[in-house]
This record gives sequence, C-alpha cells and structure tokens, in this order.
Amino acid sequence: MRGEEVSTREPLVVGVDFGTLSGRAVVVRVRDGAELGSAVSEYRHGVIDRILPQTGHGLPPDWALQVPSDYVDVLRTAVPEAVRAAGADPADVIGIGTDFTACTMVPTTADGTPLCELPEFADDPHAYVKLWRHHSAQPQADRINALARKRGESWLPRYGGLISSEWEFAKALEVFEEAPEVYARMRHWVELADWIVWQLTGTYVRNACTAGYKGILQDGRYPSAEFLEELAPGFGSFVDDKLVHPLGALGAKAGGLSAQAAEWTGLPEGIAVAVGNVDAHVTAPAVQAVEPGQMVAIMGTSTCHVMNGAELREVPGMCGVVDGGIVSGKWGYEAGQSGVGDIFAWFVEHGTPASYVDDAREAGISVHELLTRLASMQEIGEHGLVALDWHSGNRSVLVDHELSGVVVGQTLATRPEDTYRALLEATAFGTRTIIETFERAGVPVTELIVAGGLVKNPLLMQIYADVTNLPLSVAGSAQSPALGSAIHAAVAAGAHADVPAAALAMGSVRRAVHRPIAENVKAYNDLYAEYAALHDYFGRGANDVMHRLAARRRTVRKGLHR
Repeated sequence: MRGEEVSTREPLVVGVDFGTLSGRAVVVRVRDGAELGSAVSEYRHGVIDRILPQTGHGLPPDWALQVPSDYVDVLRTAVPEAVRAAGADPADVIGIGTDFTACTMVPTTADGTPLCELPEFADDPHAYVKLWRHHSAQPQADRINALARKRGESWLPRYGGLISSEWEFAKALEVFEEAPEVYARMRHWVELADWIVWQLTGTYVRNACTAGYKGILQDGRYPSAEFLEELAPGFGSFVDDKLVHPLGALGAKAGGLSAQAAEWTGLPEGIAVAVGNVDAHVTAPAVQAVEPGQMVAIMGTSTCHVMNGAELREVPGMCGVVDGGIVSGKWGYEAGQSGVGDIFAWFVEHGTPASYVDDAREAGISVHELLTRLASMQEIGEHGLVALDWHSGNRSVLVDHELSGVVVGQTLATRPEDTYRALLEATAFGTRTIIETFERAGVPVTELIVAGGLVKNPLLMQIYADVTNLPLSVAGSAQSPALGSAIHAAVAAGAHADVPAAALAMGSVRRAVHRPIAENVKAYNDLYAEYAALHDYFGRGANDVMHRLAARRRTVRKGLHR
C-alpha cells in the first residue's frame, strides 16, 4: 500500500489475484495506480494432495485438487475487507478484474456448477478442481506429444515441441479415461480464470490467454477431431462437446457484475468485470513490461516467465507463444519452473533440524530468514554442492513432470544452510537455462523483472542477478498480479484506452535494484556448467532413473490405495 488518502469521487477499481493457497484483493485508484487497501483470504481446504476430505480416501501420487467454494469465499471476504481497508466508498468502484493460476481446471454442468458440488460426484476426485500442479496426467501428455510428432501437427512447435501434463487436453484425457461418468456428465471443461468471471457476471466467457497457452488454440483452431480420435477412440468430440466457447480479448469487458456477486462483494451491481487472465501474464503490465526483451519472472511457489516479442519464434521447451497472449499486437511468450518457493518450503519443513527451529524462534525470525542469513555468509561454491530444481518436475525447458530433485556433493559435514543455498542457486540456474534457450531461438532477453513474494529475499535476488548476468528490476507493488488485474479492470471500464496506456499510468517498477557482480558471475559460470551437465544427463535421456523411480512409486502407491 502507498498510503495516500482516497480522493472523494475518484474512480477506483478492484483487482483479485487467486493464487495457490489464497486469494488477494486490492483497491486501486484509476488515475495513478495508488493501492489504497488490500486483504487476503486463505483457502479453507488449501491444496488437496493426499486425502479427499469428503471421503477420507487417499489420493494417488502427483494429484493436486482444490474446492471451488474456497474461491467464492475470497469474493465474500477479501473484496469487502479491501474496500473497508481503503476507506473507500464502494460506489466509486467502476470495475473489477481477476487472475488465476493456470492451468487450473474444473468440470461443470451447463450452468457452471462444479461437478464436485453434485451429491453423486462428491466422492469422485476427478469431479474436483485440478490445480495447475496436478501432474498425474503425464502419461496422457506423453501420448499427446508422441502422436503430434508422428502426425507432424503444426501447433506442436508453438509449445516448444511438448505439451505439458498441467494443461487442458492432458487433464481432460485423464478424466475421459479414468472417470467416464464424470466426463459424460461434464458439459464444460473450464479454466478457473473463466469460472470465477462466470460467477461474477453470470456469463461464461473464455479468455484468449488460457485458450492459447493452455488450450492449444493456434491460428483460430484447436487440435482436430481426427487427431483426438486417433489419440483415444471416443475423445474426438472433446473440443466441440466440452471445450470450445466464444473468446474474450484481454482487457475487454466480460459483462456486468451480477446482483448475486454484488451481494457477495459489496460492489455496485452492473460495474465492468474484465475478461479473465492468468496470474503471470497479468503481471507484465503491472510492472510496465510490455515491450520486447523485458522478461517478467513471477516468483512464488512456482515461477512463470513471460515476455513480449516483436516476431514469432519457436523456442524449444517453452510453455507457448500466443499472438496477443499478453498485450494486443505482440507475440506473448511463456516459460516456467514448476517448483521454486515450494522447494524452499519443503526443505524448511523436512530438512531442517529442531535446533534451527529453536534458534530462529529465539531470534524472532523465520527459519527461512535464519537459513538465508547463514547461507549469505558463504563464498560461492563453499558448500561443495550443486542441485537440480525438479522437486515438482520440470516445466521448461524439458516439460517433464516425471523428473525429480537431486543434490550432488553432500558429505557428513554438509549443513542445512549449505543445502538451502544450493537449492536457491538451482532455481536461478533453471531460470538461466530458460533465458539462454530463448536467446538461442532469436528472442533476446535484455532485462529481468521479478515480482512475487520471493523478491523480499535479497540473497536470492543477488544470486539471480549473478547467475543470469542481468540487472534485476523489482516490482513496485507487493501484489503485482492483483494490480495487473486492476489495470485490466480499468481498461474494461473504459477508464484507459488500452492495456499499455493503463500500464504506463498505473504500473509500478523499480529498475535495476540488483546488479550482477563480475567476480560472482565468473564463479557462477563454473557452477552453472556443472548444473547444465546434470540437467542434460538426467533430463535428456542419458539416464532415465527418475522416470523408473516415478513409475515404481506410482505402482506401489496405487496398490496401497486399492
């Protein structure tokens, strides 16, 4: 928050960012982007990845579900609380915009009711929201990729040659094959970015961003019925029966706020509701990164890398390139890492001894802060370790969620802060791999702009600057996705001409806050060479041990849950 007083009768907008664990609402002044009030609502059910609460039954490996009513609770609580925190008159709010994690999917009836809310499907996990990090559809993704290569499908190179298990088609095929009753009852296979707008307006509008990046919509066409039928007999009608729907452009008005949603949020009925968007892509205008060469890394539980390009290029292992996928008139590129903050959190929870927890408590800081302090006292390479950041699989550039984490070099003298620093460095190496892949494909990266909660860790930010040898700019807002959604809401309400104009007026960024240090760059070049060797050895087929272990784990755990 910037702390300015609200000017009476000035137009305001609300942005709501639906993350992995919570939803955040922010009230923003249209004139200059001043953030006047915010609130957070934690999801009551969180991420369901072990036990289905309704039945107590265990879930198979690599599952990640959510409960859609948690998202509506955000509208009921965070939005009115943010308006109260701003000291604003709800009558001054002219629009609301939202963003969501992607690819997060839910099967619904014709009127948008999630199937998990129907009594007959309450105990079927396939009827619930499949969160972006639901990775159990990897076998389906593998078959999609193999058939697309065999047939020479023209859309495959637009996604770096690989379709992810996180995306719409792989997850839908999983439902089709494993839960035919759910698939038959499903009328719409809906991105949550669109479902939440449906709840706000009463109208289903499919956004162009997720359709392009996650739904394989290229040049106005989805994969053909012939392709889908060859993939799985009976699946050929999936696009026509379950997926296709009119598209809304980013920044356009999806509809007016319904009477029900007005009651939930306390906002005026009929105000503009922006077409849905993805948390990463909506962040680019929030940090004024709408020109080619400006890569935005939204760093949280995972990292998504987005940037605009002037030309169409095929970048191996990226998550997609879409015409107008970020802003109109430019090619929007996306890549990402499936685990970043999640990896650090995992290590703190499972790899830190009780003595460190006690020390942190005594010092009045978090365990993360304690490990960061200790790790920052080391010279580069002092820990003698190199790690692979694949604890949640690899999104880019290998697009393989059967891969897993590795730490090489541990001895009996290895301390928790050593491993923690190696994991920080591994995620930076993963980002460098992505950047170098873009540059080799003819898409130059001239600036790295970081947003998300991890910008608060100065050691991590300096490591990224040194590893990538790029100046790191930092988002001016602590809630950039929500600010980006507010920017789109302002455009949808007609307060700004287009998204770039709104970004210039309302966006916020601090340029080159962290600069690479020459001697550190040299030291990290040596460590990165070791990372790259391990990356290719385990990730490009020289040793498939990770796939074999994943298959064994899946077989054993499925047997235990029968």
